[in-house]
Amino acid sequence: MSRVVGGRYLLDEKIGQGGMGQVWSARDQRLERAVAVKLLRTDTLPQPAGRGDSQADLLRQRFLRECRIGAGLDHPGLVTVYDAGTDGEELYLVMQRVPGLSLADLVAEEGPLPVGQAVAVAGQLCAALAAVHGARVVHRDLKPSNVMIRPDGRAVLLDLGIATALDPGATRLTLTGSPIGSPAYMAPEQAMAALADRRSDLYALGCMLHEMLAGAPPFPAPTALAVLRRQVDDPPVPLRRLRAEVPAALEALVLRLLAKRPEERPADAAEVHAVLLPMLPAPTDRVRTRLPAVPDPGDPYRYPHHPQPAPVLAAPPPPPAPPLPAAPPPLAPPAAPPLASPAAAPGTETLGAACARLSDLVDAGRHTEVLDLSARLLPRAAAEQGEDAPLVRTVRAIRARTLLAGRRWAEALPELRRLTATADPRDPALPDHRRHTARCLEHLGRPAEALAEYQALLAALPADSPHRTEARERAGLLLAALGHTETGWQHLLELLLETERRQGPHHPDVRRLRTHLEQLGRHRTTTNPYAT
Repeated sequence: MSRVVGGRYLLDEKIGQGGMGQVWSARDQRLERAVAVKLLRTDTLPQPAGRGDSQADLLRQRFLRECRIGAGLDHPGLVTVYDAGTDGEELYLVMQRVPGLSLADLVAEEGPLPVGQAVAVAGQLCAALAAVHGARVVHRDLKPSNVMIRPDGRAVLLDLGIATALDPGATRLTLTGSPIGSPAYMAPEQAMAALADRRSDLYALGCMLHEMLAGAPPFPAPTALAVLRRQVDDPPVPLRRLRAEVPAALEALVLRLLAKRPEERPADAAEVHAVLLPMLPAPTDRVRTRLPAVPDPGDPYRYPHHPQPAPVLAAPPPPPAPPLPAAPPPLAPPAAPPLASPAAAPGTETLGAACARLSDLVDAGRHTEVLDLSARLLPRAAAEQGEDAPLVRTVRAIRARTLLAGRRWAEALPELRRLTATADPRDPALPDHRRHTARCLEHLGRPAEALAEYQALLAALPADSPHRTEARERAGLLLAALGHTETGWQHLLELLLETERRQGPHHPDVRRLRTHLEQLGRHRTTTNPYAT
């Protein structure tokens, strides 16, 4: 049965969990709008010996402070607080439900971002941090998962749950054992338990900029403790050693942001923004007619104050490929000439030139145009060269990858199915096609088919493949979801023990697997399947 919080907020789906409780997507039944509701349960917290206030009292104070801080901040780059109150033994905070995808997901899906996009995210975060710091508040947990990128490219900073007020009279409400930040983005002074200030947030911004440009945080390590040690002791690797096209001025800025001593960092977010300003995308004189399939953080600079385009209905899927010709041409198409125009007439453009134009669109990140052109190219290329020709498979793979980036699972699935069906068993790309196929099936609510794909993937993957852990984890969860709770639990327990021996007890994979087992353990003696 669905739960209603505060007499008006209908909870829908849990979308997050952390030190401050759970976050749910919900619907405000009074105003008929989507919201996010954070819940904090305090009745199970222990009473510490020798203290006047219980843990629950301290946590209530901390939660109330979060509500007041969030409600007192007004900036388009910050999530809006709507309401707060109590519901039984729980406190709740109602916030704006921000559409889009997290910066963590964007980097995971796209890999290292184009320099312009990374600079645009940082520039937008500087504006949000200037508002936070101007209210004498330090965020203290700036990280990619706390940044949402809206469909129009706007970055929104979430979760002031462990923010600290700079008012000297404010009480520092850090509960014993509670995290006060995320190790991969935690400034050295935070790691050593010193008082954090706005320059600690700038350090976290430097870690994020490094990750956006290099694809990984600046101080990777197998355990949280090792990450913190590296934050305190190790110098960062200059970005241009990892990625030559990073401008020297941007590399220098990141090194300043990652300085171990706070006084060696920029003074405030405005100073950082001033350095970024020459590198930010310039406004365009074009009218924005559609939003990209994957949010582009540079768009708010290219199209300032432009109206949001009206929704465009998704194009129908491409027609099925024709049967293989009796004698497919043995030669690939001629090399394409340089791109002359982004809108060459389909009737006059050679297949080679169209493929070259597709490649240029991919490089430019113009995802919507990639989908349009690839849908037209596939039937033509398959008719000329055959369904299993390398050129056809390349175009289909580009289309599938672009659809996946836009989370268009139903459209990506048939493309991935064709890639899998026509692949040589020795094709190194085949495991990736199977993995993405299984992922689509999960998102489309087809767990039995997804499990079969993961099992086929595991049979084909070598023992040292980095994707084996993910495939085994998903297979175990899907077994439980299909009613085989005990079998799924045993699969995940075996994987946990192996991963803990290999990665150590504090690795994120180990913590995540423990959470799965705890959740499944509640259902092992019941008939209710575990739902992922």
